Amino acid sequence: MKKLLLAICCLTLLQSFWASAQSFPTKTITMVVPFPPGGSTDQMARALAPKLQESLGQSVIIDNKAGATGTIGAAFVKRAPADGHTLLVTSLGPLVIVPHLMASIPYNPVNDFDYLTVGVQSPNVLVVPANSPYKSLSDLISALKQNPGKLSFGSSGSGSSDHLATEIFWQQTSTSGIHVPYKGGGPAITDAVGGQLDALFANINSVIQFINAGKLKPLALAGNKRSTVIPNVQTFEELGCRDVVSYGWQAVLAPKGLPPEVKAKLSKSLLAALNDPVVKKSFVDEGYEVVANSPEQFVQFQAQENQKWKTLIESRHISAN
Repeated sequence: MKKLLLAICCLTLLQSFWASAQSFPTKTITMVVPFPPGGSTDQMARALAPKLQESLGQSVIIDNKAGATGTIGAAFVKRAPADGHTLLVTSLGPLVIVPHLMASIPYNPVNDFDYLTVGVQSPNVLVVPANSPYKSLSDLISALKQNPGKLSFGSSGSGSSDHLATEIFWQQTSTSGIHVPYKGGGPAITDAVGGQLDALFANINSVIQFINAGKLKPLALAGNKRSTVIPNVQTFEELGCRDVVSYGWQAVLAPKGLPPEVKAKLSKSLLAALNDPVVKKSFVDEGYEVVANSPEQFVQFQAQENQKWKTLIESRHISAN
C-alpha cells in the first residue's frame, strides 16, 4: 500500500511539473541584473528582453539589484522560486571571480543555479593614451622592465576582469606595475583618455568608440583571435606573448531546480534571441562575440573559467580590497 501511495505521489508530481511546463510562462518574467543600469550586462538583458517577450508571450522586465560586486542580485535569484519566472543576467564576476576573492558569499555559484547560456563575450584589449610614448607592445614591455613597479594600469575595480587581465599580462611578461582600481570602468577609461594612466585593459565594447576617435591606442588584444571591429590589432600570442587571454562575458541563469521542459523552453528562446539577425549585428558592431551556447556547454565553460581565475587569484595573492 505504501509503495502504491508513493507511486501515486510521484506520478502526481510529474504531472504537475509537466502541466507547469506546458503553461509556462504564466506571469511576468523578471531578468535580475546585479549591476547598475548602463553596463555591458544590463545592455545584454535589455537587448534580449523584447525578443523573449515575443517568443514567450509574457512581459519581460529588468530589475537592477546592484551591490556587493553582484552578490546581492545573485543571492536574490537563488532564493526565487525555480519556475522560470526569475532569471539572473550576470557577468562572470559573481560566478567565477568573486567566490575566490571573498571569504563567504550568500550563494554557491555551482549548486544554486541552473545554467542556461553564455550570451556574449568580449576580449580585453590593452590600450594606452593617444599621446603615449609607447607605440607598440614591445615598447611598453621594455618600459615596464626598465621601471619595475612604476607604470600605472587602471581597472574598473580590484578583482574585475580587466584587473585580472593586467595580472595575467604582468605574470606572463615577468613585469610589474601599479594597479589603480576605480569604482567602475567609466572613470578608468576617462583617466586613460586624459593621460592620467599609462595603460589600461578594457573590454573592446567599452573602449571601441575612443579607439575609433583616436583617443586611445590599442597595443594588443587578449583574445584567441582578432576582433572584427579592430582587425588590424594583433593578439598577444601573435606578438609573442602566450597565454595572455582574458574575456569578459555575460550569461543567463535561473534558480536551481527548473522543470526540464521549462529549462528547454527558456534555452530555446534565449538562443533564438541571441541569434536574431538584428540583435546579433548590434552586439557584433560593438565588439562582442555572440556565444549562445547550450546549458551543458555553459556548465563546462563555467568549470574551466572557475579554475582559471581561481589559480590566478591564488597565485597572485589578489584580494577584493
